Amino acid sequence: MLDAALTVLVEDGVAGITHRKVAAGADVPLGSVTYHFTSLTELCTQAFGRYVEQQTAGYEALFAEVTSREDLIDVLVELVRGGPSRHRSAVLGFELHLAALRDPALRALTQQWTRSSRAVLARFTGPEGAARLDALLEGMIMHALLSTDREPHEETRAAIVQVLGPAAGSDTCLANTVRTTPLATREEAADAAPATPAP
Repeated sequence: MLDAALTVLVEDGVAGITHRKVAAGADVPLGSVTYHFTSLTELCTQAFGRYVEQQTAGYEALFAEVTSREDLIDVLVELVRGGPSRHRSAVLGFELHLAALRDPALRALTQQWTRSSRAVLARFTGPEGAARLDALLEGMIMHALLSTDREPHEETRAAIVQVLGPAAGSDTCLANTVRTTPLATREEAADAAPATPAP
């Protein structure tokens, strides 16, 4: 039922979700939905909670094989310019943020997601760099959703590179490294402590 609720949220938004639509999407009796979720607020909160769990795991996986600055840039560009699955995820993310403006319970979920996503980025950029990069990515993804003209790949890449800052060396390795300055060299990474896992 929660997956069906997320599909309704993508298609109709928080303003358009109903128990009946979720029941139809889940192929269950209406009474089953109203029994488990007496209010739409409860239904949305649990559905968005599931979304954040899925996003946290998926975001972690995106960066699992990043071992160089170029790998990182490629993943970030794809994150902004992704296909239908990324589009669905982005729509849900902005629906969550919009609803969270008026719902403290949902605001807690947005904060949870922000902490976890920035923790992943911080492995490669340090905490301050992660905050800047996270803000850029959210803005670029929103722009990509709303724009009728797709931004050229080169412009997306250039914006990300600018926020990342100059490489720390000609050959960089980012895996399992937490830095407060942009991007570690392979020699520095060898001596660095293991990164702290995202919450």
